[in-house]
Amino acid sequence: MRNKLRELRADRGWSQAFLAEQLEVSRQSVNALETGKYDPSLPLAFRISRLFGLAIEKIFQPE
Repeated sequence: MRNKLRELRADRGWSQAFLAEQLEVSRQSVNALETGKYDPSLPLAFRISRLFGLAIEKIFQPE
């Protein structure tokens, strides 16, 4: 699954550590999400969606 997480985070000037803190996950998890090595659980996808104020489909797209 492709995602725009890195782009959205960078647009806001957030570090991976800050984003991880907001999502209550590790920085390594944020890195794995951004590089496509890990697909989020549904609850995590909803937290990401709420944090960025975007629909899940605007952040995550099937390849």
